[in-house]
Order: sequence, then structure tokens, then C-alpha cells
Amino acid sequence: MITIISGTNRHNSNSLRVAKYYQKQLNIKEVDSRILPLNEVPLSIYSSDIYAQPSPDFKPIQDIITQTQKFLFIIPEYNGSFPGVLKALIDVCKFPESFDHKKCALVGVSTGKYGNIRGVDHFTGIAHYCGMQVMPLKIHIPAIHTELNDAGDFHLPKTLKFVTEQIDKFADF
Repeated sequence: MITIISGTNRHNSNSLRVAKYYQKQLNIKEVDSRILPLNEVPLSIYSSDIYAQPSPDFKPIQDIITQTQKFLFIIPEYNGSFPGVLKALIDVCKFPESFDHKKCALVGVSTGKYGNIRGVDHFTGIAHYCGMQVMPLKIHIPAIHTELNDAGDFHLPKTLKFVTEQIDKFADF
């Protein structure tokens, strides 16, 4: 099972739209996946002492993380990096067993022109520290607000080519 993590808690985000696109394409390839949108993670997990005693509300999310063997992170750019809520998710998960020896693919998105290159690079370091195998093909999608059509599909040929290549490789990774 692949868990696609939409890396922001912002409602109606482009990251969630990208996550839904990836899930749709994986389903076409008959690859099981689910989306973990961070806007549905209970806020109580962030207000408790997450390092000493995680909130009981976190158990269902920890169970999803524990059961997952492959992660696909959709990482929006926040202030030249990635959202703190994504880092908090990583921090509250059991270490090292939550991510150690598991695989991941990374997709950076931004409204700017670089597709969150820095944030994906920062997150790569964290993924390696947690013991994840990061797929070498990382996608950076700039001007994300122009990339998805009203149906939530990528429509620009160049982006579609690279996203499709990443999905194909990740299914076999």
C-alpha cells in the first residue's frame, strides 16, 4: 500500500489536488494507495507534548504510517522550505520504525517558478535520516495553479510526461 501524504493542512490546497491526481493514476495501474491529507489530522496531536506522550487521537494515523511500505510526499513550498505541519507529523511518529527501511517519492509544488527545489532538498535530508530510501526521480512543479485543469488533471505536455514517468517508476520502486 502506498500512502500519499498531502503535505499541508491548508484546506482545498493544490497539494491535495496533486495527491488526488497521483492516486487516480496509481488506481489506473491497479496499485493500491490512500491519501493522508494533513488537513484531516486532529489538531490535538500538535498541542500535546508530542515528544513525550502523543495524543491518543494520533493512534489511527500512526497505524496508517506503520502499515505503509511506500510513501509519496506532495510537498508545497512554504517560505523556501516545506510546511511545519509536515515536519511535526514526522516528529510525532514512532522513531525509527515508522519510516526506517521504507521507500518514498517526492513531489515539490509551488506557485513560484522553482517547484520547491529547496523544500524537497530539505525533506530529502530528513527522509534519509529517518532511514527511508528516496527514489532518485524527484519532481518539481512550478506555477502549480496553472498546471491542473478544472477536472484536477495535469494538462501541460511537459509536466504530464515527467509526472507519468515518476508514477511508473514509483509503482516499480
